[in-house]
Amino acid sequence: MSLLIRPARPEDAALVYAFIRELAAYEQLEADLSARAEDIAAALFAPAPRVFCALAQWQDEAAGFALWFYNFSTFRGRHGIYLEDLFVRPHLRGRGIGKALLVELARRAVREGCARLEWSVLAWNSPSIAFYEALGARRQEGWHGYRLSDGALLHLAGSEMAS
Repeated sequence: MSLLIRPARPEDAALVYAFIRELAAYEQLEADLSARAEDIAAALFAPAPRVFCALAQWQDEAAGFALWFYNFSTFRGRHGIYLEDLFVRPHLRGRGIGKALLVELARRAVREGCARLEWSVLAWNSPSIAFYEALGARRQEGWHGYRLSDGALLHLAGSEMAS
């Protein structure tokens, strides 16, 4: 087995974007993908980035990625890590690559004194849910995710600005 987990570098921007496109296709969310490769590169490799990426390589083949950022728990008084995306190419699944990416983030969280590592998963994605639960992750009962974006975000921002 030859598995390497490493931070993404500027020359990896096109690869990270390719993974994002593959993830969008897997999640049947291609219509929601409006980011461009340049947007991802600018976010990841800014002078003071607020989002980070780890890449997995399996025997010289780009295998997957984890894209994450820091959040904060007011109840714990400490930062956490929020995993925005975890993806392993389908033909490379079952080799421990996804787990290795999560282990890398868990180690970072522990090393940096973070209170937790969190993420969301689509309700229909049974293989991922089973994978996460096998690692000891538990669904947060009683919480529902909400999001403002596009027109609703603009509307709310405009109503505040007008008053």
